[in-house]
Amino acid sequence: MAEQRRPPEHVEAHGFYLRRHRVDDAAGIAAAVAESLPELRAWLPWADSPATQPGAQRRRLEEAVPHWERDVEYVYILLRPGEDRILGCIGLHRRLGPSALEVGYWLRTDETGRGAMTEAVRALAEVALALEGIDRVEIHCDEANQKSAAIPRRLGFSLARTEDLEVKAQGEVGRSMVWVLEPTAEAP
Repeated sequence: MAEQRRPPEHVEAHGFYLRRHRVDDAAGIAAAVAESLPELRAWLPWADSPATQPGAQRRRLEEAVPHWERDVEYVYILLRPGEDRILGCIGLHRRLGPSALEVGYWLRTDETGRGAMTEAVRALAEVALALEGIDRVEIHCDEANQKSAAIPRRLGFSLARTEDLEVKAQGEVGRSMVWVLEPTAEAP
């Protein structure tokens, strides 16, 4: 298989699938955020009341969806086959330089603890490491966010370092764990 510059628009994950997000996902994303706002607010600075409104999500998506073609980020929604209820979002972000991608994710509160995001991260990490020029995938999460940290730990990422960062969300302690997966490491 030839290396690709961008990830595919659809990715299969065990029992789930990822689809590139679109502007018409605004209402579904707003509903997922609204149902999970207290938990999301603890870790994500953007998780506020406007994020629960379809109009605000539509405006955000109108700006964000073109980032795919600009090679800034590749964001997906997480779904179960045959269903249209958005379980969460996951993305690959090019903010670490040309040879690495950062995985960011969030999941509906009522879906946590079922393995959905673990499978999504596993699938997307494999996709990322198969991309031309990518030699590592990273996950960054606050030290206090143990649910988020459990995913890279489960998937064989290595804890590379912990960095002091500005607290931006109410649950953070300002110590960001940086988890790294490289092709030479055990595959997720």
